[in-house]
Amino acid sequence: MSSNNAAVVEIAQTAGKFTSSIVLQADNKYIDVKSILGLFTTLVSNKGYELHVHGPDADEAKAAMKEVFAKHGLKVEVVEE
Repeated sequence: MSSNNAAVVEIAQTAGKFTSSIVLQADNKYIDVKSILGLFTTLVSNKGYELHVHGPDADEAKAAMKEVFAKHGLKVEVVEE
């Protein structure tokens, strides 16, 4: 899990720059990406995730989140709603 620490912190920090709601869906769990604790208990690198982004800066948030997930080798699909 420790290798994920940097990813968790960076993902939460990146999400925190946006006013949009950014929610990670993993199986049947929904986690606020701005919550470091929530990410720690959820983020495992061998899984794929769905990201739900809503808000005034959603486009920028989606791009930034895709980038930070990819940087850490995490699979994420941004759900277009």
